[in-house]
Amino acid sequence: MEVFFVIKFIHSTFKITMKDNPTLAKFKTIKTFLFDVDGVMTDGTFIIQEDGQFLRKMNAQDGFMVKTIIEKGYQVAILTGGRSEGVRKRFQKLGVKEIYLGLRHKIEAFEELMSIYRWDKNEILYMGDDLPDYEVLQAVGLPCCPANAVPEIKGICEYVSPYKGGEGCVRDVIEKVLRLNDQWDWV
Repeated sequence: MEVFFVIKFIHSTFKITMKDNPTLAKFKTIKTFLFDVDGVMTDGTFIIQEDGQFLRKMNAQDGFMVKTIIEKGYQVAILTGGRSEGVRKRFQKLGVKEIYLGLRHKIEAFEELMSIYRWDKNEILYMGDDLPDYEVLQAVGLPCCPANAVPEIKGICEYVSPYKGGEGCVRDVIEKVLRLNDQWDWV
């Protein structure tokens, strides 16, 4: 049986098979998702309050998909340079156990996770959007980024989502994995 992925745009629908697109085949093997926050889970902008605290806006559909994959047994970790306890609380509510805040060198947290869990790097998808994500993106099996990632990151990613950070790019990659593994429980 040939597995295909249906791509839907506003005015058209077409099928892409794993034979046509080797990157699509990699989505099927993913067991672990790693995500940056600012520029991936958010649109990368901040609202700065008078007390100096930052406010971020996150996409509810991305969050729903994160919670869904955790319930289905996938591993999820957050690697961010930000230090917001609000971010930690958001991901804890979704069920994420591994949340690394305030990272200067994300590769160190990645290596720590690899040591603890002994993950197969070929089964890991990482989505990042900017230069602090570069090393981790190079270390995983499926490096991904949102449509509005910086050029250096787009240049090393195997998959560039058609969606921007904070506008559904996380849901996009998760949905591909679930659909390709016959775990899409809706429609």
